[in-house]
This record gives sequence, structure tokens and C-alpha cells, in this order.
Amino acid sequence: MTELPFILTGLFFIILFVIAAWGLKKTENLNDFFLGGKTLGPWILAISYGTAYFSAVVFIGFAGKFGWLCSFKAIWVGIMNAVCGGLLAWLILGKATRRMTRRLNAMTMPEFFAARYGTNGMKIASAFIIFIFLLPYSASVFAGLTYLFQNVFGIPFWIVLTIITIVTGIYIVCGGYKAAARIDFLQGIIMFVGAILMVWFVIQYFSNEFDGFKNVCEETVKRYTMRMDESQSFPDQVIAVKPIPNIIFWSVVFMTSFAPWGLPQMVHKYYAIKDESQIARGAIITLIFAFVIGCAAYLTGCFSHLLPKSLLETALVNDGTAIDVNMLVPIMLVQTLPKWLLAIILLLVLSASMSTLCSLVLVSASAVGIDLYKGYIASNQSETHFLMIIRFLSGLFILFSYLIALFNPSWIVPLMSLSWGVVAGSFLAPYVYGLFWRKTTKLGAYAGIITGLVVTNSIYWGLFINKGSDMANAYAPLAASIAMVLPFLVVPVVSCITKPLPNEIIAKAFDETNEKNAA
Repeated sequence: MTELPFILTGLFFIILFVIAAWGLKKTENLNDFFLGGKTLGPWILAISYGTAYFSAVVFIGFAGKFGWLCSFKAIWVGIMNAVCGGLLAWLILGKATRRMTRRLNAMTMPEFFAARYGTNGMKIASAFIIFIFLLPYSASVFAGLTYLFQNVFGIPFWIVLTIITIVTGIYIVCGGYKAAARIDFLQGIIMFVGAILMVWFVIQYFSNEFDGFKNVCEETVKRYTMRMDESQSFPDQVIAVKPIPNIIFWSVVFMTSFAPWGLPQMVHKYYAIKDESQIARGAIITLIFAFVIGCAAYLTGCFSHLLPKSLLETALVNDGTAIDVNMLVPIMLVQTLPKWLLAIILLLVLSASMSTLCSLVLVSASAVGIDLYKGYIASNQSETHFLMIIRFLSGLFILFSYLIALFNPSWIVPLMSLSWGVVAGSFLAPYVYGLFWRKTTKLGAYAGIITGLVVTNSIYWGLFINKGSDMANAYAPLAASIAMVLPFLVVPVVSCITKPLPNEIIAKAFDETNEKNAA
């Protein structure tokens, strides 16, 4: 059975290559590569949304960190992700996004901003923000994925990272979204079933050790409580837990639940909806999927407190003064799961990460390939030429992400927080106001983008320079949350005192009689 993880992973890679090859044949233009031809149904899109939402960052970074630092309180992150980041996002944004992007003939978020606010400058600025600041998020996904593979296979970090990068690159560059959406569906099924099996077997393992699930919960709380008090003596204690302030925890809940509303790789899913009547069904599917995946991940992370001293010591860093929280979940899964299930969990994390990476790569490559190169440099070239360019840019984005992950793999949560803070902070308010408020002005939208961009970077890098990386990383989710909220105050204020948009732009965006591109 020790070869099973290798065998299943190899078979999984072969399936990906076959579907990617099919996608290569079926992809004839940018619409096929980026939006799957706008013909996808609710099951495929909802699960594609969910697989893009959850990656190794959640299973390894967030689940390990907040399960260790917050115990069962961490489950609130999973619950709110499902309700706000899944259900409400679909119900509030799905129909409005689909309609307006088709009226404006927008394929990407930068194209949406350019058409909605009548300025190509915003298209250029948002394209650069996407390509530059989604790189850290992509790197964090690679790093989180590599942690688990390293612990299971015992292969050095850089070798695992290199192999995964090559496989991911081939699969994404060849297949495009037409193939990726189908692969996402397969990966989503693996994630859903694997998450349920994972948390069930972890609970069963510790229930046998502590004589029942009730005792497992009580022992988890007991050890967590004692570890928070350095004066306590506890047999299995390795290092005291330094719980994070409530404001940091709830900023994590807010950031992870509402950032997807403004992240282009998530909003991109609404563009491809085939029929508006399917949105409600997609919302329910997303809710169920996100609830199972999120709660299973964070509940598993909580049980890291039950690991024996000998295993916790293997996660010590900084000369034995701190726990590498990214190591906790991989260590626990290797310890508690049977070999056959561990092989499935490998596929679970691999599926989650590859789906997220695919969404990130497609959106980031399109920002340069469609919004900049096609829009301003070589607009008269053929579709074949643009497909070649966007595939090249996809590979380049993956290479940059690999180098960032290779440089500092331990910053999984901070990298994601910085990325989400900048991108969602810059885009969320201008995007939401653009969908629902006719009086949003060009300068109001610009003010929102600048506010999100400046606030996140100012707080994070200010703390980094003055207080060090530990303080900056700890407060990265709070910086991201502030950057997401402030533009909602700035955009309407600036819009009320600046020149309104021309009536023809407003009419094109909101008048349903102009939906020449709507299905």
C-alpha cells in the first residue's frame, strides 16, 4: 500500500493530460480559452467556483494556523465562507454580472472597468494589479500543496515544487477554461468526498485514542486552554500557544468571506453562466460544497492539539521557539489516515490547488494578453496569434509563482492575505458600485482602486519595515479587510463631487434593450 499515493497521483496526472489534450483541440479562440464559450451549466460552474475558492492554502495554511491558534472557533471561518463567499456572492452578483458584462461585451474585469467607466486607463491599471498581485497568491498555493507532498513522499521541497509546477503548467497552458471547467468538476467530486472521509477518519482515530468523540472535543479544548497559559505544566506541551487578538481573527473571517466578491478569478465564473435561471441552483450547490470543504478543513486543523509531543517537535522552527503551523495538518494526516485514504487526500489537495491555480493563471494571463497586448499593442492579429500569446503568458505566470514559492515557502497565509487585500481592496467597491449604482463616476472608481491599493501596501510594508516580518504577517488579514471596506466609503463621496459619466455609457451598462450580446 505504500506505493498507492504514487500510483493514484500518476493516474491523476495522466487523466489531466488527456483532458488537457482534448481542450487543446476544442479551443479555437480566446472566448473558448478564457470563458469556455459561455455555455457552462450550474453544476460545472458552481463546483468550478468552489474549487477555485479552496486550495492547499486553506487545507494546509489556514486550517493548520487557525486550528492551532483558535481551536474550534476557527470553524466560523468555514461557515462564513460558505454563506457569504458562496451563497450570497452568487445570489447578489451572479445575475447582475452576467447581464452587464454581456451588455458591455466585457470578457475580463479590466474590460468591464474600461467599458463601465469609459476609461482605458483603468483597464491598464487593473490589468497590472491583477498580474503583479495575484502572483503571491499563486505562490502560496504552490507552497501549501508542496508541504503535504513533501511529508507524504519524503521528497525535498524544491523537487516536489518543480514537479508540480511542470504538471500544472502543461495542464493549464494546453487546456484552457473549456477543459479546466470539466476537470474542475472531476476535482470537485474528489474534494467533496475526500473532505468528508478525511474529517471522519481523523475523528475516528482520536475517538479510539480518547474513548469517544465527546472526550476528543474536551481534550482538544483542554490542551488548547493550557497551552495558552505558559505558567501551566502539561505533559504534551511543546510550546505555548499565543492566541491571536479577536480583531485579527474576525478580519480573517471577513477577508476570506468577502474578498471573493471582488477577485477577478472568482467573478470570472459569472461571465460564463449559460442561463440566468440556473443561478439560484448554482448558489445552493456552491453553499453545500463550500460548507463541507471549509468546515472539514478547519475542524481537522483544530485536532492538531491532540498530536503527541514527539510529532509536534518535528514542526518546531526558530531553534525550537515556534511551531511551523503549515506543517501541522500534513503531520496529522500522515499520522491518522490509512494509506489508501492518504492517497485520496493527496488528490484532494492537488485538485483544490490545481483548480485555484488554473483560475489564477487564466485571469492573470488574460490581464496582459487580452487587456494590454490585444487591446493596445497588436489588436489586428489573428485569434491563433492571441491564443499563442496568452498560453505563453500563462506559462510565464506559473514560472514567476514557482520562483516566489521557492524563495519563501513558509509565508502561505501572509502571501494570500497580501494578494487578496490588494486585489479585492482595489476592485471590490468599484465593481459592486459599478453593477448597482448608476451615479458612480470615473474618478470615484479610480479613487476606490487607489485606496485599496495604497491602504493594503502601506499597512503591510509599514509594519514590515518598522516592526519586522512577523508583525506584518500577523496583521496582513486586518490590512486586507481595512483595504476592502474603506473604498466603499471613498467611492460614493468622490462620485458625488465629480463629473457624472456621459448618459450613453450609463445607458449601455444598464439599459436591457442594449443587451445585444446577452444570451
